[in-house]
Amino acid sequence: MAFTLTFLVGSFFLSLLLVFIIIQNFSKQLLDIPNERSSHVRPTPRGGGLGFIISFIVAILCLQFVPTLYFTVDPFLLVIILPLAIVGFLDDRLNLPSLVRYGVQLVTAILGVIHYGIFPQPWLTNIGLVGVIIAGILTVIGFTALINFYNFMDGLDGFVVSITIIQLSFIAFYLNQPIWWLLIGALFGFLWWNWSPAKIFMGDVGSTVLGAMIAIALIQVQDTTIAWSTLAITLPITADTIYTLIVRLRRKENIFQAHRTHIYQRLQQSGWSHRQVALTYSILTGAIALLIINLQVIGSWLSLMLVIGLIFFAQSYISRKTTKLN
Repeated sequence: MAFTLTFLVGSFFLSLLLVFIIIQNFSKQLLDIPNERSSHVRPTPRGGGLGFIISFIVAILCLQFVPTLYFTVDPFLLVIILPLAIVGFLDDRLNLPSLVRYGVQLVTAILGVIHYGIFPQPWLTNIGLVGVIIAGILTVIGFTALINFYNFMDGLDGFVVSITIIQLSFIAFYLNQPIWWLLIGALFGFLWWNWSPAKIFMGDVGSTVLGAMIAIALIQVQDTTIAWSTLAITLPITADTIYTLIVRLRRKENIFQAHRTHIYQRLQQSGWSHRQVALTYSILTGAIALLIINLQVIGSWLSLMLVIGLIFFAQSYISRKTTKLN
């Protein structure tokens, strides 16, 4: 335990330092200028995710040379992290074509599924090769969806990073994947600078990697019941995104066009502060984690019903607030 804590603290301080260096030396090259779709009002540098990614990679590399009984480190993680981080950082600075970004995401998802395996779907894999192929394709789709969902939801100060810290803490504890404590430490170092009012954003370099790390953590679970019940921990991210996509499709809007209609964005527009939204979603994530830990499958179903109920409550609340403002 002391060994784990040492690396977590080291990862925290390294991330804290690296993000500070990015703020001091690269702000002008990575400046995010507010526009009509932004939730911030002053120019703020992005690309801070590079700080926690480098810290996590350094921790992984250090563990290769330190014998330990606490961690089994898979260097293949770097094969997933590096392409997404490089393309994300270039996109933060140069705004790369979407085809390039999605192409890299798809390739990394395919490599991830080949290496870590298919998310448990025995109703498909038990019927033979065709079923295995279909299950593999669905896993790749889910993998790339998580990458993009975390990117879509990264719109408020301290929002995605605080949710992800709770999700990874749950995964590290409940699924016995202690490697994620290193990333959690690095994320706390970044959160120091990203909490409202944010001095830097994580950018695509951070959000896409976080989505991929959550996907990797989940597809490594090969017990069908545990794997599917654990999916509920992603609901604060996935439910908001899926609901918003459905609403936009019903309105015949272009779902690939940037917008500000996620529930978390509309809560902020209705008068909530960045901190209030981040804390509310973080508390929800923590509640889901406790439900799963204590009630397993039942806890997952209760989490789903809770989130669905909160979505409709939020919609009603936002409508009332909007009516009053108008």
